[in-house]
Amino acid sequence: MEKTKVSEMFDSIAPGYDFLNRTLSFGTDRIWRRKLRKMLDVYNPSLILDVATGTGDLAIECTKNGKRKITGIDISEKMLEKGREKIEKKNLANCIDLRYGDSENLEFESNTFDAVIVGFGVRNFENLEKGLREMNRVTKPSGKVFILDFSMPQNPIVRTLYRFYFFHILPFIGKMASGNNYAYRYLPESVNHFPQYEQMTGLMNKAGFANTRYKPLTFGIAVIYSGEAS
Repeated sequence: MEKTKVSEMFDSIAPGYDFLNRTLSFGTDRIWRRKLRKMLDVYNPSLILDVATGTGDLAIECTKNGKRKITGIDISEKMLEKGREKIEKKNLANCIDLRYGDSENLEFESNTFDAVIVGFGVRNFENLEKGLREMNRVTKPSGKVFILDFSMPQNPIVRTLYRFYFFHILPFIGKMASGNNYAYRYLPESVNHFPQYEQMTGLMNKAGFANTRYKPLTFGIAVIYSGEAS
């Protein structure tokens, strides 16, 4: 999807984005971010880049264990505004810096960050391979990358129930709550077409990451992909 359309779409749903996330995921999005943070904690990186940060939920979660400096970037100014409001309320402005940035053209020097994290953002990259290569470039050698995103469950029964909810219930609720007819139809469509499991780790390998793995969460509704920068 073109960057300008992604930016416009997320600008339009920014006011109710966090509320809808909690509601439509039944609160499990918080559990998934916590699992990513615990995986990150094992390596205790001090300088982190949060790509496609949105309203900063993952960055905020990753400050809960250890003294860290996190830079979050996104192409939606409205989402960043919501994120900055939350960060100020939580007194985290000294450790989280949210700024406008293009995920596929990162304005950072090579080998800058100890780790790169992404929460529900890589599906929106216009050029996924380019975005992954950029993430590898700005990460220090052997630094970690963790990518959390939705996927399609492999179990046939769970998959059928999930698809019904994802393609019929979720867009209806999203439209009623946000007034945006397209955004919550785009979400399931983007998940349906996104490379998953071995396909995704294969793309990460191609982008230069090593020791790539994936960890399914909640019957495979979400997945955490991980790897090491070269």
